[in-house]
Amino acid sequence: MLDNNKATLLVVEDSDEDFEVLQIFMEDLAVTNPIYRCTTGDKALDFLYRNQGEVGTKKDPLPSMILLDLNLPGIDGREVLERLKQDDEFREIPIVIFTTNSDPRDIKLCYSKGANGYLIKPVGTERFEKAIQAFVDYWLYTNTPPDWVELTGFH
Repeated sequence: MLDNNKATLLVVEDSDEDFEVLQIFMEDLAVTNPIYRCTTGDKALDFLYRNQGEVGTKKDPLPSMILLDLNLPGIDGREVLERLKQDDEFREIPIVIFTTNSDPRDIKLCYSKGANGYLIKPVGTERFEKAIQAFVDYWLYTNTPPDWVELTGFH
């Protein structure tokens, strides 16, 4: 089992309540990964693009994983997903949609735009916690990210 505890997470979530619950469950699961949060699609794109540029000028590490809500103010999650998956700098970063939206058309659209997963936020604390547990188990402990060699120094 891999331990991607150095993998930086970017959570794009406008709901303070959902983000707070996510943080609590991550702490309960002993997740020690650095977590950055953006509350709008515009802020997420600004965060990612401002960290690009000349070598040595990045302010924060690029995330190894993005947890993306669809229903955001301003630029929504669908547009963020499309832009990032069309950009060579960000294409390989796994993006998991985490939303209340269960519309089959949106699910299909997100996968066609390059989403790596689609989790529907369940109603109820216990079910929400199980969804976070599944995310952590797979994406942080089982999955091998594209930058795994860089994260671990393994050759």
